[in-house]
Amino acid sequence: MSFADATQFWNERFDKEEFIFGKEPNEFLVQKASQYLKPNNSVLCIADGEGRNGVWLAKQGMRVTGFDVSDIALAKARHFANENQVGIQYSLCDTDGFDWQANAYDAVVGIFIQFANPEMRARIFKQVHQTLKPCGLFILQGYTPKQLEYKTGGPSLIEHLYTEEMIRELSQGFEILDLECYEKELSEGARHTGMSALLGMVAKKSS
Repeated sequence: MSFADATQFWNERFDKEEFIFGKEPNEFLVQKASQYLKPNNSVLCIADGEGRNGVWLAKQGMRVTGFDVSDIALAKARHFANENQVGIQYSLCDTDGFDWQANAYDAVVGIFIQFANPEMRARIFKQVHQTLKPCGLFILQGYTPKQLEYKTGGPSLIEHLYTEEMIRELSQGFEILDLECYEKELSEGARHTGMSALLGMVAKKSS
């Protein structure tokens, strides 16, 4: 999908008054950020959408950078950040267009970034590894193939979903601190509601 096509696709989804994934941060992110991250950490949020995760991290005192392919989502995110009196450095781009500066961030957050096909997903893992500082953390949450039975959110293409084996293979150059597959009831706006088949990972870039 070209950048223009991706922008159009996501703009059509985000062009609503309500926040389609809600305004509350992702539960897995809250749990792991509270455990592993500190105020003043620099954090990059991949495809931060309407800003629910980036704004929460900024409210914890972190220095947040984010990007998304949807200008409509980013307008909502900037407004949401202003309402919460936090500053976030947002840019309009996709994962291939973002400037992945080397050793730039203490943490990178990828919450339901399952627009990525296998080739893009492999690139993202390399880009994340490059942009993390030594010992920096990658916090990832996504759906597993069992999600196709629940149909409570996420992509309908199995190749966009995560298995533990796949994530371990992609995580070369990282030390996996936490990797779990589990099922849980989600309530994240209209798009992620109901019993869900999930994978969560925290991995550390080797020093």
